[in-house]
Amino acid sequence: MAAPARAARSLRRRPQLSEEVAIHLRGLIISGALRSGDFVRLDETAAELGVSVTPVREALLTLRGEGLVESVPNRGYVVSPLGRGDVTDIFWLQERIAVELAVRVLRVAEPEDLDRLTALNDELRRAVSSADADWIAAAEFEFHREVNRIADSPKLAWFLYSAARYTPYRLYTADPEWGRSAVDSHARLIDAFRRGDRDEVIAQTAGQFDDAVRRLLEHLDRRPD
Repeated sequence: MAAPARAARSLRRRPQLSEEVAIHLRGLIISGALRSGDFVRLDETAAELGVSVTPVREALLTLRGEGLVESVPNRGYVVSPLGRGDVTDIFWLQERIAVELAVRVLRVAEPEDLDRLTALNDELRRAVSSADADWIAAAEFEFHREVNRIADSPKLAWFLYSAARYTPYRLYTADPEWGRSAVDSHARLIDAFRRGDRDEVIAQTAGQFDDAVRRLLEHLDRRPD
């Protein structure tokens, strides 16, 4: 996966607050913490995140453009329906782009590139051991950013980042088993790069997204009605 969520408590320290609020709300919607028909209250959300109403309003306008919320006259914003097919589609798109980028890495990666990936995966391993969700998210992001840098396909990487905005990273980074699985998968991917094993590169890259959508759907199925 390709982009970390930001902790709500850190929002006021970062630039572009409206986008940070949008990241936070996307994660709540995709993970089912906010459900179809729930209202997103400007004042309550602003107070929860420690920001003014303005970035919350701007974030909701962004999410309305993405079809995640709808504007209800005189009542505010309500979460739009989001089905299992929508969730599957989000990860399918990310998987297809990520696989293409990984195959391009296989063609051009130098030994020093793979050494950097190994060092970044070691950083992720330390983050997982610490159980620090923010560190895990940042380390995961840095690993995949380096993969995309090696692929040297900035436009394709931009599309992947855009699709990855819909991934509820807080759901994954809070799960130690997911963290260990991610580290192991990254190690197998690096080994496949070194050996020039195209089939294994594709399998490891696709497998990360298959695992992510499975975990998210299981999480959504466990929600009480």
